[in-house]
Amino acid sequence: MDNASLTSSLLALLLMIGALAALPWLLKRWQQRQQGRHAASGVSAQVLASVAVGPNQRVVTVEVGQGSTKTCLVLGVTAHNIHCLHVLGQPAGAQPVAAPPDFAVTMAQLRKDDPTPQP
Repeated sequence: MDNASLTSSLLALLLMIGALAALPWLLKRWQQRQQGRHAASGVSAQVLASVAVGPNQRVVTVEVGQGSTKTCLVLGVTAHNIHCLHVLGQPAGAQPVAAPPDFAVTMAQLRKDDPTPQP
């Protein structure tokens, strides 16, 4: 193998390693730009509450939208899927509703009132 061929092969290898090293940085920058576009367009989401109901299973309440278009979604979240369980909409101009009681407290009260024997 001559010296020029070895040099060009080494240069090609270094360029490939450099490209692989730069790829995660480029992807992160691209994702930040995409998120910036969504924020600028008025799309917002905020997690209001989250309750674990089993291993890797949660019920999450998320508020999406801004201003009078806010909507609350109740989502069932597992390790593999996200399902919309219920949509809680608030009509424009409606007065805010008092926060619902804590889910864990409500479940404890229901269990206490349940006449069936617990295992």
